[in-house]
Amino acid sequence: MARERSFDTDTAIDQALQQFWQKGYEGTSISDLTDALGINRPSLYSAFGSKEGLFRKALERYVNRQGVHLLAALEQPTARAAVEQLLQFHADAAGSSGRPHGCLLVQGALSCSEENQPIREELAQQRRAGELALTERLKRAKAEGDLPADESPADLSRYVWAVCQGLDVQANAGLTRAEARRIVVRAMRAWPEARG
Repeated sequence: MARERSFDTDTAIDQALQQFWQKGYEGTSISDLTDALGINRPSLYSAFGSKEGLFRKALERYVNRQGVHLLAALEQPTARAAVEQLLQFHADAAGSSGRPHGCLLVQGALSCSEENQPIREELAQQRRAGELALTERLKRAKAEGDLPADESPADLSRYVWAVCQGLDVQANAGLTRAEARRIVVRAMRAWPEARG
């Protein structure tokens, strides 16, 4: 008869997410995970199959939670308001307490060995999904006359995400919320105004 698990998998995924977010995929060892989850290796492997399996569950949880901020930003009435809200979210995450700094999608696998390339590619794909979602919102803005006719939605989206990801990397290095907000103000000065 199979033994019942003596731990809550939802809680375990949350705890693993914190480890991966703080240390990255390769920087998080199996020992880090078993210590944080309060379980032994066989239990971890039985529940999640592997470190990669647990990471993918944690990544899914992260994307579902953080994705609501992107969706909320994209629903703003103007492209400028959408971008400003997105940037502000990344700025406000800098220096916040109770969670790791930066972004799991950016820092999770900045440097990865060849054997962990699938993880790096998965994180890149998640970042591209956000970029494409913003590009679509900016295309709509251009069609509505909310952006200049000669503006490239794809280039503008890449610029916005470069600023967001720069904020995430700097947050991990100690950027304060106040400093991050000043960067948002400066970035918004570059916003292309539609000519009436």
